Amino acid sequence: MRIAFLLNGETVTIDNPEPTRTLLDWLREDRGLTGTKEGCNEGDCGACTVMVTDAGGHRALNACILFLPQLQGKVVRTVEGIAGPDGALHPVQAAMVDHHGSQCGFCTPGFIVTMAASHAEGRRDHDDALAGNLCRCTGYAPIARAAKAAEGSPVPDWIAADRAAEVPASGAESGTWIAPVSADALAAWYADHPDATLIGGATDVGLWVTKGLQELTEIAFLGGCTDLRQVEKTDDGLRIGAAVTMSEMHAVIAPLYPSYGELIRRYGSEQVRQAATLGGNIANGSPIGDNPPALIALGARLHLRHGDVRREIAIEDFFLDYGKQDRAPGEFVEAVTIPAQTDRLRVYKISKRFDQDISAVCGGFRITVEDGVVRDARIAFGGMAATPKRATAVEAGLMGQPWTHETVAATWDAWEADFQPISDMRASATYRLDTARALLTRYFLADLGAETDVLEVGP
Repeated sequence: MRIAFLLNGETVTIDNPEPTRTLLDWLREDRGLTGTKEGCNEGDCGACTVMVTDAGGHRALNACILFLPQLQGKVVRTVEGIAGPDGALHPVQAAMVDHHGSQCGFCTPGFIVTMAASHAEGRRDHDDALAGNLCRCTGYAPIARAAKAAEGSPVPDWIAADRAAEVPASGAESGTWIAPVSADALAAWYADHPDATLIGGATDVGLWVTKGLQELTEIAFLGGCTDLRQVEKTDDGLRIGAAVTMSEMHAVIAPLYPSYGELIRRYGSEQVRQAATLGGNIANGSPIGDNPPALIALGARLHLRHGDVRREIAIEDFFLDYGKQDRAPGEFVEAVTIPAQTDRLRVYKISKRFDQDISAVCGGFRITVEDGVVRDARIAFGGMAATPKRATAVEAGLMGQPWTHETVAATWDAWEADFQPISDMRASATYRLDTARALLTRYFLADLGAETDVLEVGP
């Protein structure tokens, strides 16, 4: 078993790689590339950021939760490879010097790599791109100024060439892990190995290994299943493959459902969004996953596959109980479909930090009003129960009623019929319940045209 990729312009082959060996550990221990730092070791701080490139473009990813088999056929650059072969500084490196963007320097390699990846893609949304890189010395102002200053500089030849670089082919299958190149191949293998772990972006599974110290026996890496990364737009709606990343999801969703797009913009960090997949976020069944409330409110349906047998269910029916989903052994999420509809969706993520934080409460609302009367209501929440869950009692209290403040206020008791949230480190039960009630009022006021999306409060 062998994998192959390019590392800072050099072809690398690894025989029989341990499937859960992280790129971070391999870089530092086997290659002596210690510019890539270990900070949190869970994908939060960005000190370990590397640039991974293929035909789809340049991505900033967290090396601490990136497993070696995921690199097959890719081009990888660490901070040591951002400058040119002759030592010429990359424009973002020169700008960081000019704008005094580094002090202790521990986080600087990660910032440089993220900025280089963003620069290569011609991005200008520096606050979003850098939200996954934490700095406790310099602060962000000089770093953001450096990113801005480098905007007009051309992409260096050695970076631009990575996109078209040829990587030697290699087999990606062993006795314990497989990297299938199609959903058909995955379905056949998974049916015979129903206890295996499926890995899309590893943004969740990576922590099972680095923090939970789990030993995974059989693994399927899904990055090569290009048919699971397709998005199909029809008059009936959208079909989104399970392996579509959250960054790709944002590009599709934001023009159609801006509020959902804004939620995705706050999903993890840039490094996480570039790796995390829609199917993974749904299939892990987290009660605080951010996608399910929005998808439930949109009436999305989930497509499941076991071997050659396919079925589809409403996404809210997938979540049975905490840690339990309607998914048989050997069955996997193949796609999600969202029916075409007028945009009445608003999604609200409530968290202690605006960026890169787990939701305390996440609510999705889609309420249809005709002639001043509520004709349809779909409301769903994460963080309020053991699973993502619809507010069926609240919905019933709205249906057929005039769309007024009095109707909204009359649902007060219905919230307690729908949800009995717990208290934990993110929020108390009372806070969660009161916040959910307030978010319905917020939706109502926004529907009347009131300004409710205020991020800054001034005098």
